[in-house]
Amino acid sequence: METLEPILAEHPFLQGLSPEHLHLIVGCASNVRFDAGQYLFHDGDKADKFYFIRQGKVAVEIHAAAKGSIVIQTLGEGEVLGWSWLVPPYEWHFDARAIQLTRAFALDGKCLRTKCEEDAHLGYELMKRFTHIMEQRLEATRLQLLDIYGSQS
Repeated sequence: METLEPILAEHPFLQGLSPEHLHLIVGCASNVRFDAGQYLFHDGDKADKFYFIRQGKVAVEIHAAAKGSIVIQTLGEGEVLGWSWLVPPYEWHFDARAIQLTRAFALDGKCLRTKCEEDAHLGYELMKRFTHIMEQRLEATRLQLLDIYGSQS
């Protein structure tokens, strides 16, 4: 039986990770598929997974009462979706919706948190990588807010 390890090893987020750590991560991974329009998660839901997008596009959205859904960022092949699994209370802070048929690897957050607790080097390596993703999402949110509210002068 073939494992996901060779495919995951090629994902940009995991490049340069030690084979031992990659093997630990693979134990938490599964293939998933989302149809266009299908939500991967909603703001306030329990964040128990994150995703490596293999194919397709996903809109990261927030809901504003006066404006409805606002797309903060659109993610595609090779990108990572979700970091709320890493930060208590493990709840999503955005909605994520597949814009087109999307194939991804889902990683079980609880499984991975346990492995990070057992292997501090793995935890530190993942935290460094996720911090970069958090920074990107915050910057995308900042730019979107400037675009929305900066034009109201």
